[in-house]
Amino acid sequence: MSIHLIVILLFFATAVPNAFAQDEPTRKIVQLSGVILNGDSTVAIPGVNIYVPRKGRGTSSNRYGYFSMPVVAGDSVVFSFIGLKRQSLKIPEDIEEDKISYILTMIEDEYALSEVEVMPYPTEEEFKNAVLALNIDDEIQLNRGNLSPQLLLRWAEEMPASGNENFRQFTNQQMMQTMDRYGPRPLPLLNPFAWSQFIQSIKRGDLKNKD
Repeated sequence: MSIHLIVILLFFATAVPNAFAQDEPTRKIVQLSGVILNGDSTVAIPGVNIYVPRKGRGTSSNRYGYFSMPVVAGDSVVFSFIGLKRQSLKIPEDIEEDKISYILTMIEDEYALSEVEVMPYPTEEEFKNAVLALNIDDEIQLNRGNLSPQLLLRWAEEMPASGNENFRQFTNQQMMQTMDRYGPRPLPLLNPFAWSQFIQSIKRGDLKNKD
């Protein structure tokens, strides 16, 4: 191959793309911004993905639902968020403004899933075979020694106080501290009502030993 032919091929390889690039009109760059709200337009949606699929670039809305990004006239902008219906926005080819603003509302996207049955075996036949091959031992007999009165009484004595008993003890201590702070504690021996109840209990025979 001669040197002249190589030079001609290189000239066409560099001149033809430049000619097509010059013929392609330059599209206008526009600043796209806006706010994304939920379906009833009361709550902003943060974290919405805003991108141009053809260019592979985009942004996301902040915690107030606001976003801003440069786009080119004619671009298709996609808004997507998990649980919400995807929406797209077409930037007009003949737009004259340098910036454009939108208030976009996104609604919930509901998916109806089919019923799923969870089985312990891959097939029903294997489950039946496993049940038929199961070897069930005799029922374990209850140890009646654990229910003896002596053992239950010892367990009751060693059992810690319940929440109700702890609360009653705590309130009694608080009451005693309050009484000690504002005056001496009352002496039951000097209480006429206590003596009256004691005498009535003697008359009723409450103090007698009962067989």
